[in-house]
This record gives sequence, structure tokens and C-alpha cells, in this order.
Amino acid sequence: MDSDQQLNHIRQRIDDIDLRILELISERAQCAQQVAEVKLLALQSDEETPLFYRPEREAQVLRSIQERNPGPLASDQVAAIFRELMSGCLALEQPLSVAFLGPEGTYSQAAALKHFGQSAVPQGQASIHKVFRQVEERQCDYGVVPVENSTEGMVGQTLDCFLESPLQITGEIELPVVHHLLVGDRELVSDIALDDVRLVIGHEQALGQCRQWLDSHLPEVPREAVASNGEAARRAGSEPGVAAIAGELALKQYSLVPLASAIQDSSSNTTRFLVLGRESVPPSGYDKSSLLVSARNRPGALLGLLRPFEEKGVSLTRIDSRPSKTEKWTYVFYIECEGHLVDPVMAEVIAEIEEHSIMLKKLGSYPRAPI
Repeated sequence: MDSDQQLNHIRQRIDDIDLRILELISERAQCAQQVAEVKLLALQSDEETPLFYRPEREAQVLRSIQERNPGPLASDQVAAIFRELMSGCLALEQPLSVAFLGPEGTYSQAAALKHFGQSAVPQGQASIHKVFRQVEERQCDYGVVPVENSTEGMVGQTLDCFLESPLQITGEIELPVVHHLLVGDRELVSDIALDDVRLVIGHEQALGQCRQWLDSHLPEVPREAVASNGEAARRAGSEPGVAAIAGELALKQYSLVPLASAIQDSSSNTTRFLVLGRESVPPSGYDKSSLLVSARNRPGALLGLLRPFEEKGVSLTRIDSRPSKTEKWTYVFYIECEGHLVDPVMAEVIAEIEEHSIMLKKLGSYPRAPI
């Protein structure tokens, strides 16, 4: 058998496999429709609104797929394929509307698409505060907000919003962040160079994450912080001489071109996002929990908050502080740990923390980012 015959034989196998995959996808989608029918029938005899989206269930499925993946595709690649499959099937039951920090082209939108898939309905908002409000007022089913960057630390505005919001954290997303220096496509006509840039704009976190590169390559060019990298990209597309710091999604969304690529100071630059919802999430078996705690202003107060975690063997994954905004020089601590709030050991930890705090707010338990 010559090489052409071998290729034709392999291609025929691929065609046959694709048909089998299509049949299985259709069968899975039909099951999703049946799930929706059962839930809607139950609604007629139950006052509670049925939950079509189950974060813990999706996390369990994605983890199982990764654990059972035989290769040669990487586990994250296989999980991403199944994420889109589940997204499309969920849309047959009930399309999800997801608020994110807009406009279009932001990393928040990219995070929302990574978590909910392409079949979700993303709705860009002007601020993190607005994302919270849209979910609280039931204008959107879920929200996605940035909470932490691996080089610039916590996003204070997100933590401040949690102080007043009744929303629960229902998931987390980890998104590798690759920043580009972008200008409008029209600039190709004049072959713009770095010397032609008169202003660099981007979200304050993005400017901070590219500080060393900017200091080295554009030390004299002023920088302006804007509400989002999507807004920076939009302006760069219409203002001559303005360059935006933004990612691949913004590049495509606003038809921009890169003057420089991958300008972030850290090659492992990653931003973590939280998913906001109105309902608590049952255990998935691999969870995190988040708390807001305000300690009494006395010696050893912080130690009193942290000791129960050590004594009960609960691992902390994050702790940060914010001004309480109610009294001068008092602080609220954002604490993140492994485990679920319904776990007996977590109940014991919470009970002991309450003895050392003047305020304790449970922000929710949620599956760790599966991909």
C-alpha cells in the first residue's frame, strides 16, 4: 500500500469516527433536553425554581474526564472540548446570561467563555460593582469578576463589593494572561513604530503587570489607567498614537495589530476570577471556601482567627486584608481555604473563628478550577 492509499484509508477512518462522535453528541443533547423536561414538570408541583446549571456536577465531570484521559491529547485540551459540549447541551435546557467586566474583549470575557463555554450569553458591564448588581437584581444568571493576579495581588474593588453583597461564590477560573501592545489596524498604512506611540493605556493591573517592559521600551511615554483592557483596545482602534495593553480577544474584537507581543513582566502571569451566583453550591469533592472576617482590635486578634485552621488541619490558600471603611485603622480579612463549609471540620473552624471576630461573612464554597 503506497502513501496515498494509506492516507485515504486513515481519512476514511476519521470520517467514520466523526459520524460516530456526531451521533453520540446528538444522543447526549437529547438527554439534556429530557433533563429539562423532567425539571420543568417538577416545577409545576414545586414552588422552587429548578436549577439547570450545577457547578459541582460540571466540575466533577471535567475532573473525571481529565483523570480518565488516555491521550494523546492533553487533559486540559480534552476538558476544554467537553466544556463546550456541556455548554451547548445546557443551552438546550436554559441559556445562561453571564455578566462580566466589559466592554467586549476583556480578560473577564475570556474567563467567562472559558468557564461557561461559547453557548453562554455574555453581557459586558461598565464596572465590577455593576456586575454584582446585575446578578443581584436577576438581570443576569451569573457574574465573573477578577479577584487576584499572580504578580499584582488582590483586586480590592471585588473584595469591597463582597462586603455589601448577598451573592455567593459559585466557582473560580484561572486564566493565563498574555499582554500585547496594540494599535489600530489603520496604522498599518503608516507603518507605525514604538517611537510613534504618544500614550499607553490599559487597566491599572495590566499597566502594573507590564511595568518593567514599559520602563525599558517606552520610558518617556505617559500611561493612563482606564476601566478595562477592553476599553483601552476600543480607544486604541480610534485614536492615532494611542497604544493599548490588551489580550488576544481584544485584538480580534477590535481589529487591532500588535506592536509588541507578550510584554508582561512575568511569563507565568495568571489572573484568577470568581463566579458570582445567588445559590450556594453543594460539595463537589474538591472544593474551596471563602470568608470575610473582621477581628477585634486587640493584640493577637489575627492569630486568634488563624489558629483554628492550623489546629483542625485546614489548609489556607489565601489571606488578604482590606480597610473596613466603618472605623479608622480597622480591617476586614479575606480568607480562603480548602474544603467545603458543610464539612464537619469546617463547621468547627467557623465556630471558633466567631469567638475572635466581630463580623464573619460566609462568601460560599465552590469547586476548584477544573481547567
